[in-house]
Amino acid sequence: MPTPVIKWIGGKTQLLPIIRNYMPKTYNNYYEPFVGGGAVFLDIMPTRPKRVFINDINRSISNLYGCIKTGSEKLIELLNVYYKYTPNTEEAYYAMRDKYNAMIQNNDYNGITAALMIWLNKNCFNGLYRVNRKGLFNAAWNHTIIEDRDEFIKLKQKDYDNIRAVGKYLYENNVTIMNGDFDFPCPVPCENDFVYIDSPYVPESKTANFTKYTKDMFNEVDHRRLADYVKYLTKRGAKVMCSNNDVPLVHDLYKDFNIISFPAKRKVNRDASKRTGHEVLITNYF
Repeated sequence: MPTPVIKWIGGKTQLLPIIRNYMPKTYNNYYEPFVGGGAVFLDIMPTRPKRVFINDINRSISNLYGCIKTGSEKLIELLNVYYKYTPNTEEAYYAMRDKYNAMIQNNDYNGITAALMIWLNKNCFNGLYRVNRKGLFNAAWNHTIIEDRDEFIKLKQKDYDNIRAVGKYLYENNVTIMNGDFDFPCPVPCENDFVYIDSPYVPESKTANFTKYTKDMFNEVDHRRLADYVKYLTKRGAKVMCSNNDVPLVHDLYKDFNIISFPAKRKVNRDASKRTGHEVLITNYF
């Protein structure tokens, strides 16, 4: 089964057993408006929904999936060149980051942009995709030194095989890839469709910042708007599951729905003592 091509902050790989347990057993079409790294949408492959629609407001993500779907071999060729010939130095990393950001500023989204995104994700600190207020990628180098470059290239073959598997899934299932807000274009989810919503989380404390995946902050107003959208989908008969932090605002916004709380690890907190917390799954079905 294919797995995420990039490591994404808030990725759901570790929580897949819990999410699977609470997914509806049957449904028609599958929608994911905050697809990110794609761990959940790749995991639903065995259920074979009629159609799959994925969306992300981050255009780099949408471009990445589009390039994997239509040109996975070209993407692999570019990655092989980057891995083989880019010096394993701090200077080279920041040069690649500058190249990627220049393409973002110019709205130049193509196979090179996608390959750079993967390369930077594999070489940045903690695999954290982070942008500044201008929407430019600003994660630091991970300072990992490659001793044996030939052996390193061989190990990358597993990554390439996974890219091919993801591309095959996207192509053979005619997955629709979109780039926009969470209430993305038609067709609107309807009766017996399944919508999984993994939005940026409400922060655990009042002093914390709302999680940023794009240059625009996803704030409390957006979370209230999202809760209204879930209510709208519920009226249309769609089955909805949401992920979020186990905090009072979330319980208030979704008080009319089923809320399941569970412990979860935090991978990106610098304080090791704060790498555990509680999250919730919210469903409008039993």
